[in-house]
Amino acid sequence: QVQLVESGGGLVQAGGSLRLSCAASGSIFSIDAMGWYRQAPGKQRELVAAITSRGRTKYADSLKGRFTISRDNAKNTVYLQMNSLKPEDTAVYYCNAAISVPIIYEYWGQGTQVTVSS
Repeated sequence: QVQLVESGGGLVQAGGSLRLSCAASGSIFSIDAMGWYRQAPGKQRELVAAITSRGRTKYADSLKGRFTISRDNAKNTVYLQMNSLKPEDTAVYYCNAAISVPIIYEYWGQGTQVTVSS
């Protein structure tokens, strides 16, 4: 059984920062890509950022420069540092990972709410 557990969400004022964490646990053989998605009310889930096991990153164009994704392979954990937050960043943020058990499956976390007040 593999689980992704997110933490670090909350309420922050516009211009503030938050750091999300997502730790994978369970019978893990290896982890390939890890990433963050978000879903705002009434909108589709969208990619925020992703990172490969070798550290190659990808960001949504609109978020480059404000958000930074990183990971600690030894801890099976991915992070999302969010700076200069805006009210439009308000959403539920979901962790996503491609995990080999050893067959590769895609896993999702339960989501963590980020609310940015103006």
